[in-house]
Order: sequence, then structure tokens, then C-alpha cells
Amino acid sequence: MSSTASHLPRTARGLLWCLHLLLAGLLVVAAARAVADGGAHAWLVVAVAGAIALTYGAGVRFARVRASRRAARVWLAAVVAGWLVLLALSADGVWVAFPLYFLQLHLLPRRAGVVAVLATALAAVTGFAAHAGALTLAITVGPLLGAAVAIAGVRGYQALYRESERRRQLIEELTATRADLAAAQHSAGVLAERQRLAREIHDTLAQGLSSIQLLLRAAERALPDTAQTAARHVAQARQAAVDNLAEARRFVAALTPPALEDAGLVEALEQLCATTTARHRITARLHRTGDPAQLSAATEIALLRIAQSALSNVVRHADADTVDVTLSYLGDQVALDIVDDGTGFDPTQLAAMEPNGGGFGLAAMRARADALGGTFTVEATTGAGTALAVQVPTGTGTNS
Repeated sequence: MSSTASHLPRTARGLLWCLHLLLAGLLVVAAARAVADGGAHAWLVVAVAGAIALTYGAGVRFARVRASRRAARVWLAAVVAGWLVLLALSADGVWVAFPLYFLQLHLLPRRAGVVAVLATALAAVTGFAAHAGALTLAITVGPLLGAAVAIAGVRGYQALYRESERRRQLIEELTATRADLAAAQHSAGVLAERQRLAREIHDTLAQGLSSIQLLLRAAERALPDTAQTAARHVAQARQAAVDNLAEARRFVAALTPPALEDAGLVEALEQLCATTTARHRITARLHRTGDPAQLSAATEIALLRIAQSALSNVVRHADADTVDVTLSYLGDQVALDIVDDGTGFDPTQLAAMEPNGGGFGLAAMRARADALGGTFTVEATTGAGTALAVQVPTGTGTNS
């Protein structure tokens, strides 16, 4: 009997029911043969067989016996005691020893179970020999062989069950690990996407709005004395607003930058330099060296964003007259250099210049270059301008 039959695997429950039916069948056979033979103790045999059946059935049905190992062993002792009485009354009781083997191996500790099985087998041999009036090889081999089969079968099933449990636990652990990995990858993807969008917004919308602010401030200073100049600044601010609106719509539609939709990187950089020159008191010039190479969309977007951010920094902080943007094709590498003749800065104070000790300026440019497997360097001297250099592989396909 299983102490937790309802929680056993389907195969184990099937074997348990087979054990119930086997015991019941052997008790019925013993009682029926006793009645058919008409012996002096026939009805006593029937009564003992019935008592064993009732005791066994009670143990199977009562929750306390199923839940308590100690109660189950007391119940097993009662069943075995009934069987010994039956064996003393009828030789047919010897066959009931076989299902008892399985009960003992299941309910008793490992060594105690084997000892109980061997003791039961010896009792069966002794009882059968007493009824036969002699101890023969056949009488000895039957119960002992049955005991050996029961021990081997139960041990084999237990080994298979333990292996099955280990595999089930391993599968559960793998499933849990896969779920944790998927959650971690999802979280990392969400974080990476947030960082990407933060860089995009900083390099486009935020800098465009800053440009609009500078243009409107210039228009404000020009009013009312030079209305024509003010109108030009306002027109440029309106154009900057139009460009930023296009960028905002691109974020919603998840498209490439408008400057790259109908042109390549060189044309986009030329447009960027021209727009910077037209809107601000600075001359931005583009230079190109080397034979143009086919770049991935991710590489073009990243280089354009770096150039936009760098020129925005020059306009806002460098107080420069000129800035030179050089795009160099170097075989399997492409380089972008941006050099201005502005006030420069002290590199030791770099962290303090950026929001939150790194923010979305130079740190964002470096992150873009790192994402492409490239390098990013900045050289600056107070009063002597700033040089920014980016170099990335031409074949990089990482998302921007």
C-alpha cells in the first residue's frame, strides 16, 4: 500500500491496484479451496481470510494509515499476523506471502524490508512443509524465489523512479533557468532600447530644440532695430522645428533619419554642415578622403548622430569660428573626425561638464562607437580647440 496513493505516478498507481487485486484473489482462492475440500477448519479459514481482507481494506481506505508511516507499519503487522494464522490453517495461505513481500519492501526501511521479506519466506516454507509433512526442494524454492523476484523488482522500480525524479527536477530547473534567462534578456533588451531612444532624443530632438532656443534668442536681441535679421532667425527656427517634427514622426514610425532616407551618409553630413553654417555664426565644412565603401544602415545612423551631437556641442559650448568634419574611408574601417578652433576645455573636468557625470553628450557618442565595435577619442586643450575622432568597422551591422 502507498502512503500517498493519490500522488503517485500513474504507473505506480496501476501496480498498487494490481497488488490489491492479487491479495484479494489469493484470499478468495484459499477460502474457496478450503470450502471445496470440506476440511474441519474450512469455515475458520474463510473467517480468517475475510478478517485479513477487512484489515487490508481498512488500511487502504483509512487516511491515518495512508498518512502515517508508523500507523502503516502497525497495519502491516496486523495483516502479517492474520496471514500467519491463515498459513497455520491452510497450505494455500503460502501464496499470500508474495503480495506481502511487496508491502514489506514498500513500508519498511531498506534493510528492515529485506529482512522482513526473508523472514516471511522462511515462515512460508516452514508452514507449507508442515502441511506437506516433508521439506522438499520445490517447497523451499517457491517462496524463496518469489522473495528474490520481489526484492529485485522493487529495487529496480525504485531505481527507475529515482532516476525519473532526477530527470523531472532537472527539467524543472532547466525550465526555470530558461524562464529566468528570457526575463533577463527581456529586461536587458528593454534597458538597451530605452538607452537607444534616450540617445536618439538627445542627439536629435533635444539638440534641435536647443537650436530653436538659440535662434529665437538671437531674434529677440535683433528686435525691434533689425527686423529683417530677426525675421531670418525666426524662419530658421521654424525650419528647425519642422526638422524636429520629422524626427519625432520618425521615432513613432521607427524609420531611419530623414537625412538618410533619400541620400547617403556623405550627403547627410553635407546637409548637416550647411544647416549648421546657415543657422549659427560658425562655418562648418565637410571633407571626404578615401574610396567610399558600402556602410550598413546602423553605421551610417550612428556616425550621423555622433556628428549631430558633436556639432551641437561646438555651437553651444566651443565659441568657435570654424569646425571641420572629415569622413575618411580606410579600407575596412571608416573614420569621422570633428575639429573646431574654439575655446576647448580641460579634459580633467570632463565628468563635471556632462549631466549626471556622463549624461548623453560625449558619453552617448562613446556608447554609439562601442556598440559598433569601434573607438572614440577626444583631445582638448583650454584655449586651443577640441578634436573628436571616431573609427568603426565598415561592415558593422549592430543596431544603433
